[in-house]
Formats: sequence, C-alpha cells, structure tokens
Amino acid sequence: YSPLLQYLVNHGYAVYAINNRGSSGYGKTFFGLDDRQHGEADLADVVASKQFLIDSGVIDPQRVGIIGGSYGGYMVLAALAFEPDVFAVGVDIFGVSNWLRTLTSIPPWWESFRLALYAEMGDPATDEERLRRISPLFHADQIRHPLMVLQGANDPRVLQVESDEIVAAVKANNVPVEYLVFPDEGHGFVNRANQIEGYRAVREFLDTQLRGKAAE
Repeated sequence: YSPLLQYLVNHGYAVYAINNRGSSGYGKTFFGLDDRQHGEADLADVVASKQFLIDSGVIDPQRVGIIGGSYGGYMVLAALAFEPDVFAVGVDIFGVSNWLRTLTSIPPWWESFRLALYAEMGDPATDEERLRRISPLFHADQIRHPLMVLQGANDPRVLQVESDEIVAAVKANNVPVEYLVFPDEGHGFVNRANQIEGYRAVREFLDTQLRGKAAE
C-alpha cells in the first residue's frame, strides 16, 4: 500500500505499479534478473509497461509520467535520461543519480549491505565505466521533460548531493524542474506534515504538467 499512489488515484490519476525484473517477492531468480543490468533490463520492463497500457487503449500516450522513490527514483531519472521520448514527466523521490558516489559513500557500519550491493551493482573500483554509463547525472543533457525531485536533507543512503546535482544539471537544459527538500527527513518521509506537503506538491506538479492546470 502506498498512500501517495492512493492520493493520486483519489485525484483522478490512473496508476500502474509494475514489478520489473529485480523486484522482490517473486523468488531469487526473478530478483537477480537485473544484476549488473540496472538501468537497462529493468528500464526495458518499465518502457514496455507503457506500451502495454497504450495497447490496452485506456490511456493518453502523450500524458504518461513516471514516479518512484529510492531505487524507483533512480528509475525515474534513468527513464528520462536514457529513454527521453517515453515519459512526459518524472517525479524522483530521493533517487540515486550517481552510482559511483553512492557506492563509495556507504558508511563502515553498513559493511554487509555494501558487500551485497557491490555483488549486485558492481564495484566502483573495477566497474567504473559501466556504473558511469548507467548514472543519469552523467547523461543529464538528454533529459528534456519536466522533473520534480523530493529529498530528505538527512538521508544517509542517498545523499542530498545526489539530488542537488541532478537538479542543477537538468535546470541547465532549460527544462522545468521543481525541487523540495525536507530538512528534518532521512531516507523516507515520516513526518505527517511533510508527507502532506510532499503529496500535495507532487499532485500539483502533475496537474500542471500533465493536465495543464494551475496549482490550487
């Protein structure tokens, strides 16, 4: 259950939440299908999901956006950067923009997590070329559709600089960007007032960019 997605549904948005390759809950084989193929195999599934909706005849192909948090936020940035003609708008919620930095900034007390992530994503010391290739920050010049970014200033997993830099890079393209930072949040928004503010901001951004409506 996602209160944000339910909020969007309540305001008239059709939401399609896919379980792309690498998602949990479908066994180890499925979970590992995107290992060392992040931003490629899983992104192909995301793009295919839009075509599925188009083929179903229930959506306007020109008004489909993409939203996600954490790794899902990375997928938003990857979609806008690597498949720039697919989605009309993106909402990135504390997503990784630079895998080289994220993988080298894991604190010592997360050593077991670091080892697992390196096994899945790659080691920056030996896989720099590929990690750079799949990091949206280094391809931000290809992003040309509106972007909204939400970030917690105290996020220990996806540092605020990840969002700061992608926002600056996309703005340099003269692309509409909205950026909301919560100074008292980490990796996930737990303060009810912040949740309400963030959800409303996302909905107003989508209303403007997908529906052409002014914020209320």
